[in-house]
Amino acid sequence: MALEEIRRERLEKLERLKEAGMEPYPARTGRTHSNQQFLDNHSALEANSEEVIMAGRVMSIREHGGSLFADIFDGTAKVQAYFKKESLGEAFETFTALVDTGDIIEAGGVAFTTQRGMPSLLGNSWRMLAKSLVPVPDQWFGIKDEDERYRKRYLDILLSDELAQRIRRRSQFWNTIRRFLLEREFVEVETPVLETTTGGAEARPFITHHNALDMDVYLRISAGELWQKRLMVAGLPKVFEIGRIFRNEGMSAEHAQDYTQVEFYEAFKDYRAGMDMIVELYRTIAETVYGSQIFSIKGVDVDLSQDWATYDFCALMQEAYGFDPRENIKAEELENLLKEEDIPVPEVAETGRMVDLLWKKIRKGIVGPGFLVNVPVYLEPLAKKSEEDPRVVERFQVMMAGSEIGKGFSELNDPLDQAERFMEQQKLREAGDEEAQMPDADFVEALEYGMPPAFGFGISERLFSFFENVSIREGQIFPLMRPRA
Repeated sequence: MALEEIRRERLEKLERLKEAGMEPYPARTGRTHSNQQFLDNHSALEANSEEVIMAGRVMSIREHGGSLFADIFDGTAKVQAYFKKESLGEAFETFTALVDTGDIIEAGGVAFTTQRGMPSLLGNSWRMLAKSLVPVPDQWFGIKDEDERYRKRYLDILLSDELAQRIRRRSQFWNTIRRFLLEREFVEVETPVLETTTGGAEARPFITHHNALDMDVYLRISAGELWQKRLMVAGLPKVFEIGRIFRNEGMSAEHAQDYTQVEFYEAFKDYRAGMDMIVELYRTIAETVYGSQIFSIKGVDVDLSQDWATYDFCALMQEAYGFDPRENIKAEELENLLKEEDIPVPEVAETGRMVDLLWKKIRKGIVGPGFLVNVPVYLEPLAKKSEEDPRVVERFQVMMAGSEIGKGFSELNDPLDQAERFMEQQKLREAGDEEAQMPDADFVEALEYGMPPAFGFGISERLFSFFENVSIREGQIFPLMRPRA
């Protein structure tokens, strides 16, 4: 039967429900137990013959002469309801004639156990709560087309218990991070999403117009990094934010344009001390959410319980390409290396961009877990220079399954150094690099009042998708879709 014909038939049933005096979309329900509560307390309910009212979506209907079985799902569990014609009377005929799979109903009755030992509800009444006008796809086959799955994510979730559980784990993932920080006396803050200059990362921003102030603004590309540092100037030594950020860049299995990220900052701590904290954080997430420290990610096993390795950026580059990225190297030599490695030369053939592209090829072979350190200053405009070697910064990145999954550093608090690095970034922007950071004079002014030495760290939902071993798009609840043509 064609979808429009099914819809027309169900609209007719909707009218017949009204004619029978039944409101097809009532505002209230008399539900006394969730399905899970009913199952958890089934023995006691059955022993006491206690009257219960349950509610949920009808997932299947099976008729057998003068009786019928309906599987009802309310988001907590699925329960079988058994109705007998002799008990329901006319309401039995109304049910068989007007109730379809996909409808959301209320069912009253008592707990009983079938001859096959299945905890069930022996129904003595029912009521429509929401009449469905189009059928839900077969739950055994689900929605196979990926585009359709994303567009009708609500059906995908309804038909896939694994996806529903992933959403629950996603909530647990972020709340584990939140609890970890709150237990260590961090203060959760909210910082602006609309900014006049973007800061805290190198990315192309989204631009929108603020009508009331009649000016263009940017959607933030970090979870308030420069704002949180202002709070440390203000005397708040431990702050964090979990929020949405936006980057107008390409899409891939590891990249989305809007996603959730946490960033936190702690005064009077450096990146070395921060490493121990990050190992503890990742292991806490793994154990709390998944009950394991071992994950299969992109075809490799990553064991968070083992000692984390340290990877030297400059040493790895020297070994792979024969040059030290801390030293001056001609742009022409880097371009030749990119061509030899079959890596496209960027439009803005700048040293940092080309070195980073060469590094990304090395990165693919690092399983981890571990920390990447000794990155050249020109690759990180917001981190403090190393006291041992001022050509590199005090920064680490968490390495896992060939990717960078989190970044932390000793925060740059020298206003003169910061202003100079912003100027270098501005030169890149003027040369056409849209991802280079924008100068932020107000932030530099805040630093001039004095910001304590501090450790900062940021991690996005890419870690969640890695733990789930799915693409970041699959790990999101409602990924962005292009409108239908």
